[in-house]
Amino acid sequence: MQKFLFGFWLALILALPVAAAEIKLDFSDVPTGQMPTNFHAVLAGGGQPGEWKIVLAEVPPLFAPLSPLAPVVTRRAVVAQTSTDPADERFPMLIYDGETFKDFTLTTRFKIVSGIAEQMAGVVFRYQNESNYYVIRASALGHNVRFYKVVNSVRSDPLGPEADVSAGVWHTLTVQCQGNQITCWLDDKLAMPPLQDNSLTAGKIGFRTKSDTVGYFGDITISYTPLVPLAQTIVQGLLRDQPRIVGLRIYTLDDHNQPHVIASKLEAELGQAGTDAETATISDGKVYFGRGKGTVTLTLPLRDRNGDPIAAVRVQLRSFLGETEDNALTRAMMIVDAIQTKIMSKEELTQ
Repeated sequence: MQKFLFGFWLALILALPVAAAEIKLDFSDVPTGQMPTNFHAVLAGGGQPGEWKIVLAEVPPLFAPLSPLAPVVTRRAVVAQTSTDPADERFPMLIYDGETFKDFTLTTRFKIVSGIAEQMAGVVFRYQNESNYYVIRASALGHNVRFYKVVNSVRSDPLGPEADVSAGVWHTLTVQCQGNQITCWLDDKLAMPPLQDNSLTAGKIGFRTKSDTVGYFGDITISYTPLVPLAQTIVQGLLRDQPRIVGLRIYTLDDHNQPHVIASKLEAELGQAGTDAETATISDGKVYFGRGKGTVTLTLPLRDRNGDPIAAVRVQLRSFLGETEDNALTRAMMIVDAIQTKIMSKEELTQ
């Protein structure tokens, strides 16, 4: 009966719609000359790394002014790639670290300021690393818009039409991903027929230039459906199925080997830092036990299919009279085992 109930709740949660969210990237608080926070720069191909920084640029308003006395342009902070290394097959990219996106609509304005070897700017999306991503870019020298994918460092043949792309002019580029369908608009007109590709399902979003192109990007809006990691879905199902669970969290280590919450009963706890106990559980498989008023709390390792710890599970249970540490450990292990049947690798934790 318990197994049936867990499966029922899991299926129900997976069927629930997830509310849309929106991110507007505003660089007005970033000092000029500095790279914006929550981004990192990468380089695909050869040549020197890109130089990404905030600059002040004259930008026309998004909408027609209501009064003829309104300013035609305003001076605002935008993010710029300013390096002019002319190396061929040089692709500086600036990746946004704030979210991972699956289904989304990204709109940005861009301006190709200069370039002798190339005049090219665009966006990368569903970015995994510099060897795996999609890109849509516009070329002022080639007067075209092109889509291609890079998978395991192999670039596909480009797809896309001729287009009216000029240097020194602000353009609007919109990219939408829905499942395996990719749609692109340039200056609010459909740039090419919708494409379908199954190579990459989710990833980061960023900006890209080529060779010696100096390019600006601003007025960036991302509307998206937030991803609900499998770990969070399983935690929610267990909490509904087993009312004696008072609290349940799953921790993993970040790139700096610091523990943080990736799944929890309370959404406000997501992303919170853990303690040395969670670090030791993940690193060494240690188990921790504690008592509270009417509760017991255990921290146990979650193991992959090879038996290696990949996460720490902190379980808080309602206690009963005469409960021993062994009793509590047995109950907590049943919960961890239920999670392990659904998550067998570190990668699956955040899918």
